[in-house]
Amino acid sequence: MLGFVYLTSWPLMALAEPRGSELVEPAAYWWYFVVTAATVGYGDLSPETAGGRVVGVYVIVGGIAALTAVFTRLAAVLERSKGRRMKGAVTVEASGHIVILGYTPGRTERIVEELIADGPCEIVLCAWEDVQAHPMADHDVTFVRGELTAEEVLRRAGVQRAHSVLVDAHDDNEALAVTVTADHVAEGAHLVVALRDIGRAQHLRYVDEAVRCVQWHSPHMITEELKDPGITEVYTELMTHGGAGTYSAHLPASLGPVPVERCQVALGRTYGATVLAARADGELLVNPDWRAVLPPGALLYYVSSRRLTPEEITKALGAAE
Repeated sequence: MLGFVYLTSWPLMALAEPRGSELVEPAAYWWYFVVTAATVGYGDLSPETAGGRVVGVYVIVGGIAALTAVFTRLAAVLERSKGRRMKGAVTVEASGHIVILGYTPGRTERIVEELIADGPCEIVLCAWEDVQAHPMADHDVTFVRGELTAEEVLRRAGVQRAHSVLVDAHDDNEALAVTVTADHVAEGAHLVVALRDIGRAQHLRYVDEAVRCVQWHSPHMITEELKDPGITEVYTELMTHGGAGTYSAHLPASLGPVPVERCQVALGRTYGATVLAARADGELLVNPDWRAVLPPGALLYYVSSRRLTPEEITKALGAAE
């Protein structure tokens, strides 16, 4: 439309304006046309005759009509794009992101908030078709909607390029079905499955030995496993009989104040123990600063292959003094 108005208005302006008019020169008319069609009207170039002014009105009306059409079309495109986003009809092009398969009101929001607590990360929420619109539009989360056991839907969510994938289904049977498809689509992604009955983890290992199963009621552990693959295995080892045990012991009062550094170095070198936390003056210090000094009688929590006797702790710390 703008091209048509330009090509028709220029000859008409040349006929209406006096011979030698600067306005109809090729180097000047395009500028006049732009500022007039956009209704800016700088006034540096203007028609001298009544006929030229009539052509100017034609340019103004044509410019307004063309720009209105452009902005109307642009608004429609943006509205369609927003509609596709809200309805989960988009295709994710990202890679290295986290995909959550399944949506539970309140619970999924909590998981997302914990995932982004350490810093921004790209998250894709893929939900069943019964979720009619984007349930987390106020979060920076991409929404994909469809059948979670359909390969095409999981590929739209970018599961094949994801860093981690969480299967958070309505029940354990559904989780198994979704995991089968997700494992087929995923290419090296860390696959985490939330189970209500953790005893069914053995069924999922038939699908893939690398699948990590986490208790459904532990969202924090789920987010840790998604961000740091394998960490739930460490927790399981610590809580399983026969694995590395967690113990506690009071610092002998005879040693006086003891720096945390001495506890870590002496107990680590002598017995292979690692201090996890300490309770001093009623305060629990998890992963205490090595520069901190513990008062006599402070309670140590440590990881070791066996429980250490007070005599062994006294001997190790005394020798390191």
